[in-house]
Amino acid sequence: MGVLADQAIEQMIKSGAIHATPAVIDAQIQPASLDLRLGNRAWRVRASFLAGAGNSVAERLTEFEMHQIDLTQGAVLEKGCVYVVPLMENLDLPETIQAVANAKSSTGRLDLLTRLITDEGVEFDRIASGYTGPLYAEICPRSFSVLVRPGMRLNQIRFREGQAVLSDADLHDLHMKSPLVDGEAVIDQGLGFSVDLRPSDGDLVGYRAKPHTGVIDLDLIGHYDPADYWEPIHTKDGRIILDPGAFYILVSREAVHIPPEMAAEMAPYLAMVGEFRVHYAGFFDPGFGHANAGGTGSRGVLEVRCHEAPFVLEHGQIVGRLVYEQMNEVPQRLYGADLKSNYQGQGLKLSKHFKPPV
Repeated sequence: MGVLADQAIEQMIKSGAIHATPAVIDAQIQPASLDLRLGNRAWRVRASFLAGAGNSVAERLTEFEMHQIDLTQGAVLEKGCVYVVPLMENLDLPETIQAVANAKSSTGRLDLLTRLITDEGVEFDRIASGYTGPLYAEICPRSFSVLVRPGMRLNQIRFREGQAVLSDADLHDLHMKSPLVDGEAVIDQGLGFSVDLRPSDGDLVGYRAKPHTGVIDLDLIGHYDPADYWEPIHTKDGRIILDPGAFYILVSREAVHIPPEMAAEMAPYLAMVGEFRVHYAGFFDPGFGHANAGGTGSRGVLEVRCHEAPFVLEHGQIVGRLVYEQMNEVPQRLYGADLKSNYQGQGLKLSKHFKPPV
C-alpha cells in the first residue's frame, strides 16, 4: 500500500498499464512519479472544461474548439488563452490503482497552469482507479507566452494503491525520529510551512512577474535574463502587499526534507487565511532535501497568485502545508541522488529557464 515507487512504475509500463506512442523513455521516470509528454497537436478552446460523466474529451472538444495548432515545428501558446493537448501516454489502470497529477516544478514557476483531464473526468488532476483511456493536458499560460514542442514534459502523474496519507500523530512520530523541518514543526492536517520575508542575507524576498514580456522557449535552460521577466521584491519590515492578479515567487521560511520512504504533496492552506493561491506544482519526491540524497534540507518555493483584493503577507505567516504519504517501497533512485535535480538544496529560485540573478 502507498505511493508507487519508480520500480513499480517500470513494471506498470512493462505490463501495459501505462503505454505510450512513442514508448516511455527512462528520463520520464522519477522516484515517485512519471513525467507526461505533450503530443503533436493542440486545441485552442473557448473555456476550461471537464469531460463529465458519460463524455469523452474528444466529444467535448467539438463543442469548445476554436482552432487547432500543429506543434511539430514548435508553436506559441499565448498568455491568457486556454489549450488542450493530447498526451503521448495512455492508461489502463488496475482496479486497485488510482492516480493524481500535478504540474512539474519549472512549469509552476512560470505561472503555467497545467492540469490533467480525462474521459468522463469530473475533477482536474484526479484519475479514478481502473481508468482506461487517453490523457490530456489543459494548459493556460497566465504570466508568459511559451513556445512548446511535442515531447515536452509539463506535468507528471503519481500512482497510489490504497490510502497512505500519514495522520498527524504519525507525522509527529516521523518528525521526532527524523526531523522534517529545521525548526519547530507545525502539524495540523499535514506539516505547515510559512513564508520567509526576513532573509538572513539582504532584503530580497521574492519576484513578481512583469506584465508585458517576450515568449519563453521551454527548451532553453539558463537562457533568459531575469530582469526581462521579473521584478525583484525587497522589504525591510518583513511584509509585502500582494496585488490582485499578480504572480509572485516567494520561498518558505522552513527548510524541509522528505525521507526516502515518504512522498509529499503541497496543499494550499485554509481559504480563510487569505485570498491567494500558494502553489501550482505540488509534488515533493522522496529524497528532497534529504542528507542521503545530497541535501541538507531545501526550502519550498511558493508560487503565489493573489485573487480578489490586495493582501498583506507577513513574515512567518502560515501559507500552506505538506501532506506526507508512505511509499509502497523505497525508490531505486532518490531526488538529488544520481538524478539531474534542479532544485535540491534550493532557496529562493526562479525556474531553470533563467540565468542566476546578478
